[in-house]
Amino acid sequence: MSVGGTLTSERAGDRSRGSAGFGDTFDSFYFRAFPMMVALAFAVSGSSVAAEDIAQEAMVRAHRHWDQISQYDKPGAWVRRVTINLALSALRRSALELRAKLRLGRRLDPIPEPEAGDMRIWEAVALLSPQQRAAVAFFYLEDRPVREIAVLLGCSEATAKVHLHKGRLALASAVGRDMAKER
Repeated sequence: MSVGGTLTSERAGDRSRGSAGFGDTFDSFYFRAFPMMVALAFAVSGSSVAAEDIAQEAMVRAHRHWDQISQYDKPGAWVRRVTINLALSALRRSALELRAKLRLGRRLDPIPEPEAGDMRIWEAVALLSPQQRAAVAFFYLEDRPVREIAVLLGCSEATAKVHLHKGRLALASAVGRDMAKER
C-alpha cells in the first residue's frame, strides 16, 4: 500500500478496516472522513471559518503518518482525536487573542459566519464547554455510543455521560428560551 495509491481494494469491496468502513488507501479514507471532520471541528470550535482548516490540518497529519495509522483498527478515531485537539487549541488561541486585543483596546470586527442550519442551535452549542460540545457532536453528528465518546474524550464513561447530559440540558434550556421569545 502506498499513500495516495489506487482505490483497487475499495473497488473490490474491501471495506473491512475500522468500524467506519474506510478503505485501505489514504484517498478513500480522506474522501469519506473529511466531511465528518469538518462537521466535528465546527461543532467543537463553533467556527465554520476555522472548521475546514482544522479538519484539513488533521488530515495532513494523518497523511504524514498514514503507513502507521492505516494499520489501526479504527484510523478514523485517530483523526477524530486530532481534530478535537486542534479545535480545542484553536479555541484557546482565540480566547488568548481576544483577551490580548481587549487589553490593547482595539476594536474587534467580528467575521460573519455563513449560514449553517438552524443558527439558534449552533449559537447554543457555542456556549457549551469544549468537552460538552465534543460529546454532543460525537453523539448527534456521528451517532457514537457513550462508550466510544468516553474513549475519544479520554475520560471515563460516567464522565462522558455527564458531559452529554449537561450539554443536552443547556441546549434544551437555550433553545426553549429562544422559542418562548418568538411566541
